[in-house]
Amino acid sequence: MAKVELKQPIVDEIAALFDGAASAVLVDYRGLTVEQDTILRKQLREAGVSYKVYKNTLIKRAAEGTAFAALDPDLEGPTALAVSKTDATAPARALAKFAKTADKLELKAGVVEGTYYDAKGIQVIATIPSREELLGKLLGSIQSPITNFARVLNQIAESKGGAGAEAAEA
Repeated sequence: MAKVELKQPIVDEIAALFDGAASAVLVDYRGLTVEQDTILRKQLREAGVSYKVYKNTLIKRAAEGTAFAALDPDLEGPTALAVSKTDATAPARALAKFAKTADKLELKAGVVEGTYYDAKGIQVIATIPSREELLGKLLGSIQSPITNFARVLNQIAESKGGAGAEAAEA
């Protein structure tokens, strides 16, 4: 069997990861201990991120013709690939958070929703909260004026008709 035939399933696996992916981030994992790597993989799995080490040439081949082809210049040295199909900021957030405790982990670059970002750009992307957090903040900001308005109406009702308000509460 030729070497190309052996590598094609791996290229197909990477291409399947890229298909429909919201983001992909490349990291240099050199210097991580086995314990650190295990913890990192667990955190990424919990965040819904696929994380695996692939050969750079296979990543290049799988990325051809996609937005992820922009990662080609950064595919040097040991490279791990973190991909998320649902949350575009999840890989960057999880990797940057882990990199604070493991200084050997180095963010290389990434593609988030079709746009290429270098290491500094990925650090900025990592500061963006998750979709759920943003929706929670939006809901809180929408709910706050309504709650305050209800309190004001309640205070007005209590001040105008103290007996009526007490009867309504009972």
